[in-house]
Amino acid sequence: MIKDNMKIDYKKELESASKSMIMIHDPKLLIKLIIRMLVRKLRIRHAGMILFDPKKNVYVLDISRGERGLKIPEGFTRFYEESPIIRLFKKDEFKHLTINRSAIVSTDINRMIWRESVLENGHGNGTKELLHQVDEQMQMLNAVACVPSYYQDNLLAILLLGEKYDGLKFEQAELDFFSALASDAAMAIRNAQLFEGLRKEASRHRKLFIQTIIALSSAIEAKDPYTKGHTERVTSMSLILARQMEFDGSLKCDNSFMENLYIASLLHDIGKIAVPEAILNKPGRLTDTEYEVIKMHPSKGVEIIESLELPEGCLEGIRHHHERYDGMGYPHKLKADEIPMTAAIISVADSFDAMTTDRPYRRSLSKEMAIEEVKCNAGSQFHPVVVEAIVGMWEKGIIC
Repeated sequence: MIKDNMKIDYKKELESASKSMIMIHDPKLLIKLIIRMLVRKLRIRHAGMILFDPKKNVYVLDISRGERGLKIPEGFTRFYEESPIIRLFKKDEFKHLTINRSAIVSTDINRMIWRESVLENGHGNGTKELLHQVDEQMQMLNAVACVPSYYQDNLLAILLLGEKYDGLKFEQAELDFFSALASDAAMAIRNAQLFEGLRKEASRHRKLFIQTIIALSSAIEAKDPYTKGHTERVTSMSLILARQMEFDGSLKCDNSFMENLYIASLLHDIGKIAVPEAILNKPGRLTDTEYEVIKMHPSKGVEIIESLELPEGCLEGIRHHHERYDGMGYPHKLKADEIPMTAAIISVADSFDAMTTDRPYRRSLSKEMAIEEVKCNAGSQFHPVVVEAIVGMWEKGIIC
């Protein structure tokens, strides 16, 4: 037996568990937390949870923890609507068999499951047979107690509990704790499932969104055949540059930064859709007027994609990728560290690819010559830190 000074403060444990559960938005992780807590804190040989799968309309033994040989493989056991243990807790006709629809305990170990008067008040052999079937199921699962978990009166899960290490029966305080925990767990599991659903939906939408971005980026290449492959190359170079800078310690970039850079790179020239083809494909030098039209494409690009509600980090990369480190660029003549790093990276990747690609107005440079050109314009046209990264990549043979 547990000594008095070692007894569990169930109210405290419930409050602690509830606070932990509400913060977890991964359903499987949440259930593992609950099961692990029960096995460790209450010294139970094993525990598991049967969880409803709405897609398959079936209850599945989702998580099982405890001693080897006692726990059942996850997802191995399924319980359908007519399964005795599901019927007992789900069907209205059997509500009377449990006190407040809470914990039941196997008859072989404790008679607290149901009131003995139930069978004496005309509920018949059907009820007696169901209880016998439930008892057999529990023995098969090595469970001595089952605790239903309801959400809006719908059976969401059933907590399965094995014997205690000390071999003693569950006390009423423990059963009350299980019942309260199941109630809190139902809300937490449902919330976690909703978050998981939203995450998957967002992921699905993101894939569609990225496909839309790629389709948009290809639109400019359809208009300007000389830039075919340019967007893809600039995007690839930009991401590699960012990783090189992160490796060198000159840039801290999290997933958000990389995603903004990725989208901005794909869409950096989208504003050229608004530029007449005669200007885009002009073989000779542009007039001052024509050049002013070209200079509008970063701002036009932001206007074109405004309805997509992209993060500001994406828009900055598109809007400012033609700014110069010395402040002589466009459209806003930003200089030095006023230029967002996404734009500074795209600027170098964009210029390098432009220099190494044939254009209507000039032949391409070799990559070696282009690297030298980038080096010569460090601190004037290009951000020195980004130049250092691309030069380092060239020297390491990453660019060849």
